[in-house]
Amino acid sequence: MSIVNNVTRLLDARKIRYTAYEVPAEKLGALETARILNVEAASVFKTIVVTREKPKKPLLVVVPGDSEVDLKKLAAALGEKKVFLPTEREAEALTGLQAGGISPLALINKGFQVVIDSSAQALGEINVSGGQRGLNIKLSVGVLAKLVNARFAEVGKT
Repeated sequence: MSIVNNVTRLLDARKIRYTAYEVPAEKLGALETARILNVEAASVFKTIVVTREKPKKPLLVVVPGDSEVDLKKLAAALGEKKVFLPTEREAEALTGLQAGGISPLALINKGFQVVIDSSAQALGEINVSGGQRGLNIKLSVGVLAKLVNARFAEVGKT
């Protein structure tokens, strides 16, 4: 039986086409998830929590699994002087989700600004966390961006 959670219920309620994949319910990196799903690492995107100097809500930055966030590019794209990577524990506290399960889909309407690396626009669909460890969701890049009110920017680096 497939995993059902708030993310899958939301997607179903909005009649959004997606594919859910069950993967081991442990903290997997995007590269390991890509290997399990037998897909290119560049199509499995990870969600990174980023904080700003000013006390604003943290950001969610969605980058390919084979990349990391370029903090300088991200700061420039946002018009900020600096942005920071919190610790894993801080990221979990800021989102209420476990590392490995942090997803913009699980944080809709929670006030997080979402930035998706522009490389996603060249892909029809991408895989992202389904909001908990053990669940991966494949869906249209455009649908994801619209759902989470994301903007695209070149923020990844390999």
